[in-house]
Amino acid sequence: MRRGYPTLGTALQGRGLSRSQAQQPLKAAYQQLLEANVATRQAEALTGISRSTMHRAAQAESRGGTGDKHPVPRPEPANKLSDAEREQVLAVLHSDRFVDQAPQQIYATLLSEGTYLCSVSTMYRLLHENAQVTERRRQARHPARTIPELVATEPGEVFTWDITKLAGPTKGIYYNAYVMLDIFSRFIVGCVVHARESAGLAEEFMATVFGVYGIPKVVHADRGSSMTSKPVTALLSDLEVVKSHSRPKVSNDNPYSEAAFKTLKYLPEFPERFGSLQHARAFMADFVDAYNHEHRHSGIGFHTPADVHFGLTTEIDQARQNAMQTAWQTHPERFAKHQLPKTLQLPAAAWINQPTPLQQEDTKLAA
Repeated sequence: MRRGYPTLGTALQGRGLSRSQAQQPLKAAYQQLLEANVATRQAEALTGISRSTMHRAAQAESRGGTGDKHPVPRPEPANKLSDAEREQVLAVLHSDRFVDQAPQQIYATLLSEGTYLCSVSTMYRLLHENAQVTERRRQARHPARTIPELVATEPGEVFTWDITKLAGPTKGIYYNAYVMLDIFSRFIVGCVVHARESAGLAEEFMATVFGVYGIPKVVHADRGSSMTSKPVTALLSDLEVVKSHSRPKVSNDNPYSEAAFKTLKYLPEFPERFGSLQHARAFMADFVDAYNHEHRHSGIGFHTPADVHFGLTTEIDQARQNAMQTAWQTHPERFAKHQLPKTLQLPAAAWINQPTPLQQEDTKLAA
């Protein structure tokens, strides 16, 4: 049947007629169209009656029938529950005793006590009819966690920290490396290694970092026990520092700490196990020094974190510009654009979960 055009069947059914009632005049119209030498496909399109339907009707008439698919209403099943029995089963399912149990458990319990109400499938069918097949108990509603959106446009604004495990000399022994860094410069502002993880050590670690590098506006971390502990929370509150946390089980909400730990543990010289606590502390001290002063980070224009943190990038950028200027003048045909590659340019800001332009527009409109 062609789409987009109303049929006679659609018009008749739209007047409140049942399908069977609507088909009677349509079948007659279909037959008249055939007698007028109209093609069956065109007759089908005009009336909405398919050729197979007319073929079945013709066969039924030849046998003396009416052509209806179900001419006689089906009798009710002999094993159907009465209305009173259905209400009794629902009352049992809703009772305080069984409201928290599955139909199989209820069925087995009642049968053990010498009572049979109905089959398990019937219990499910009654529950389905009353939209109660799913969990019938009250469910806890956990609100969606807010996505942390943090931005730093200069060093010292946002610090992020985390604790990573360092394998000790034997199985089951681990050392804990507390590492805090500035997200704009990627500069590691603090690193200590302890034999255990505790809220008191975390508070002491943060107080020491703030005393050396100043108090940031925001401190971001995941939801570990030390990060959410009362001593750390009280310290940040007393210093009027905004506390930010990652969403549960979302590692991408703390990308800078995770990236630093990946750099650490993918080093060729990173040991499989540390022989002692002193060994771990010495290795981490060397790593922090190399990471801050030698490692050129792709996210900050391949500057070292120390250069960005202490504002030394202007001279370095000028030296790069002079070198490129000389190259442009010597071989101009080798360069399509006379500007430094974007990978060598220091970004204006560092983000944790930067919103898309569309989300920023929505925020402006809501404000």
